Amino acid sequence: MKKMKNIILGLSVAVLTSCAVSTPVLITDNVVGEKRGEASFDVILGLIRPMNADASIATAAKNGGITQVGSVDYKVKAGLFKDTYTTIVTGR
Repeated sequence: MKKMKNIILGLSVAVLTSCAVSTPVLITDNVVGEKRGEASFDVILGLIRPMNADASIATAAKNGGITQVGSVDYKVKAGLFKDTYTTIVTGR
């Protein structure tokens, strides 16, 4: 019985954990700088996303007050019910 409990607990933890992947998208000749801006949106159950979902580079730069983009990263955090897509911009 105790072994079965441990198996169920282990499977529950494995199913409810999330995974995040981040990858560089763009690097320019501009200085990376100290400013950082993010734009993101969530997708529910892999199907439902907001109508105004905007994770563009322009929006991320605007959110961080960046006029010269130095680098762009893209991050996806996947969970069981919700996935989050984020664009990260650095610059000055």
